[in-house]
Amino acid sequence: MTPARRRPTGSTSRTLFPSLRRAATAIVATISTGLLLSGCVFSVPPTGNGSGNVSTPDASIAAAAPDGLKEFYSQTVSWTSCEQGFQCANINVPVDYAKPDAGNISIAAIRLQSQGTKKGSLLVNPGGPGVSGYDFVRDAAKTHFTDKLRSRFDLVGFDPRGVKRSAPVTCLSDAERDASREKAYNYDTDQGLNAALADTKAVNAKCVEKSGPALAHIDTVSSAKDMDILRAVLNDAKLNFLGFSYGTSLGSTYASLFPSNVGKLVLDGAVDPALSEEDITAGQTEAFEKALRSYVADCEAKSGCPVTGSVDDGIQQVRDLVADVEQNPKRAKDGRLVTAPTFVSAIITPLYSNDSWPALTQALTAAVQGDDSLMLRIADFGADRESNGTYSSNTTFAFNAVNCLDYPMVSDTAGMRAEEARLKQLSPTFGYYFAYTGVNCKDWPYKPLHAPAPAQYTGSAPVVVIGTTGDPATPLAWAASLRKQIGNASLVTWKGEGHTAYGRSNQCVSDAVDNYFVDGKVPSDGTMC
Repeated sequence: MTPARRRPTGSTSRTLFPSLRRAATAIVATISTGLLLSGCVFSVPPTGNGSGNVSTPDASIAAAAPDGLKEFYSQTVSWTSCEQGFQCANINVPVDYAKPDAGNISIAAIRLQSQGTKKGSLLVNPGGPGVSGYDFVRDAAKTHFTDKLRSRFDLVGFDPRGVKRSAPVTCLSDAERDASREKAYNYDTDQGLNAALADTKAVNAKCVEKSGPALAHIDTVSSAKDMDILRAVLNDAKLNFLGFSYGTSLGSTYASLFPSNVGKLVLDGAVDPALSEEDITAGQTEAFEKALRSYVADCEAKSGCPVTGSVDDGIQQVRDLVADVEQNPKRAKDGRLVTAPTFVSAIITPLYSNDSWPALTQALTAAVQGDDSLMLRIADFGADRESNGTYSSNTTFAFNAVNCLDYPMVSDTAGMRAEEARLKQLSPTFGYYFAYTGVNCKDWPYKPLHAPAPAQYTGSAPVVVIGTTGDPATPLAWAASLRKQIGNASLVTWKGEGHTAYGRSNQCVSDAVDNYFVDGKVPSDGTMC
């Protein structure tokens, strides 16, 4: 779906992992045509134009605005017809909440209006940080959400600050991104580490040059405050929110900042806000290793699997493939170089959804035969690179901007090397490729604005937290921890593989979420699906 927060994603980092992708995203193998990917499971309607409506927040909502923000909470918003059946709008928010008069940025939003008796708006976020909520609602509103939910709520997606249409973090051209993804560094040598640091510093300078002053305020707390302005202009006294993966960070931050404004919150694929960046990385590294084992066990039970023997044997054969690419990067059929970071990204990406495991099998089969072209295509999918060479998102850069402001990171050489040793113990396959995330932020031009801390929720409205037993990006233990921190919450667990649950699991999860939002029925704490 939507990635959790921590995979290394800077343009000079070791591996670009999918940015906690949209919840329903799957990689589809089309074996009959010889093609690996048919793309996302979403279709993308063309943009349309037409009439809309103008809305102004109720006076009581505007009157409750925090000090200095009344003009934002009381703004008139024009919703215009767009994207064949949707409405779109731009909402003004302050660049810097500490200085609301110092300038504005615009948050792009899209909504699909309810077809029945409306109970309110449901704001959704698919994850990241850096994934477009606008695209998620446009592409998946009619497939990822049930008829019951859509009939009673306007589904509203938005691009958080720094993402795509909302003051986007901009750093490299498409050609520069291609060139950057072909680089691989030997971080175990001072020469390799210094080269990575130098390249990252140069990229960061371009981010500053091209993104403007908003770059200093692309953080989760600011985005959560933007959500409260969105709530106001949607004319909702309380916020109803469904967040996946990093979206749970937005949701738990919102609940801590605005406890009395919480209506109904579902946090699916929970991130533990109390964890350090290093502990988040360690948790994900270990979880992806377990997910790989699950994939290999499933693959070897079927005919045509490219790895054989015991599960341990199969895992070692995957590691051998990675080691071969480390020593001998190969050219794909389109002439681009497939380095080890790209190859590892192609293994990681399908582990987000067991529906995508057949695609990984097909790509690994080709790789065993010496052709890494299909592995490159999966990595392109994770990086949002289109077949024509353009990139459809700025997720890589937004991801890095948010994380550099949200987390203090270990970035000294000794500390990063110690982290590498720890991660290799947790995951001999992926540990090396999850290490050295501090490289991305060591020379970031702005200091971290926040530090990890448990959620502090004092509201009276109960919250629902969802975890998945085989989630590689947000391990189940994080959901249990977040549920405990929130206190007034219920934990729902799906026994399944892949990242997040709602929209890709079973009727039990769908009913728990739908009955909570529509009927006000809170699922029992400890519900197993």
